Amino acid sequence: MVKAFNFKRQYPNFLFPGKTQYVTENDNALSIESYRILDTANPFSYIKTAKEIKKWHPDLLIMRYWMSYFAPSQGWVARHINKDCKVISILDNVIPHEPKFFDKPFTKYYLKSNDAFITLCDSVKKDLLDFAPSSKCIVSFHPQYSHFGEKIERSAAEKFLRLSPNKKNLLFFGLIREYKGLDILLNAFALLDDSYQLIIAGEPYGSFDKYEKIINNLRNKNNIRLVTKYIPDNEVPYYFSASDVCVLPYRSATQSGISAISYHFDLPMITTPVGGLKETISDKGTGIVVDDISVAAIIKAINKYFSEKDNKIAFQKNIRIEKERLSWSNFCKDLMNLYNNI
Repeated sequence: MVKAFNFKRQYPNFLFPGKTQYVTENDNALSIESYRILDTANPFSYIKTAKEIKKWHPDLLIMRYWMSYFAPSQGWVARHINKDCKVISILDNVIPHEPKFFDKPFTKYYLKSNDAFITLCDSVKKDLLDFAPSSKCIVSFHPQYSHFGEKIERSAAEKFLRLSPNKKNLLFFGLIREYKGLDILLNAFALLDDSYQLIIAGEPYGSFDKYEKIINNLRNKNNIRLVTKYIPDNEVPYYFSASDVCVLPYRSATQSGISAISYHFDLPMITTPVGGLKETISDKGTGIVVDDISVAAIIKAINKYFSEKDNKIAFQKNIRIEKERLSWSNFCKDLMNLYNNI
């Protein structure tokens, strides 16, 4: 039997750079009963959360960790549940992409609250072992997202997004943050001819002014479809179905949820050689990993991708192979094997 305990609030509004912290009515989230109780900004909720978990007498507590801001709340809860309950954390990151002065002490506190860890790529495992060399840890790569529905006919997707037909469509998707390198892609796009079209879809975390200035100075700015908002689940298929390739020009990364969505829609990727993206893409032949983080490298990769029509077919074939391996059932087997060996 499984019971889900959830956040009542992840961030106070003044710390949250986006528009909503909650699932919207247009998201295809599975309807899972959960107890919304933990408020990261309210220490009294830490006590209440631990008490409610203890009442249930679980054998295993599974937590997700991706930012040091969550360390005090989740770490306190993990330390105050029943002693015979094991704690395993799924680590998206050990150190966030945008570092803060409190990252190291908070993360050390959190890591000491756990019995074992699952990381979603080798680079995060390395970060973990740098912090806590004796940690019990396995790597189980990010499973594919499968709740977005089926791929849509390209012409219908292009019509929905108001795209010009018969162009080579590049996709930048997801939250717009400094480390994701949208400015690198925009400067690369400036050097492409009129046969290319760039789709930018995602909510800015912080000011978009920097990118807007670049766009306004581009000679081919009319070939950019800009959607700077949170993209609900029911619209996601249109973006990936209309695109030829997803570009991830990241300055830093561990793994990427965007790559998991790309896999679901059989969409190859072009990415920089950071974090676990190389393991996910280049090592599996599901896209192109550039040589360095630069405009020139992105341009070279885009030209290479479109230079041979068989490239996309070969990448998609490898994606389908990977999708069989990256199932949630396999991930759960890995987690339970880890639990049984603690």
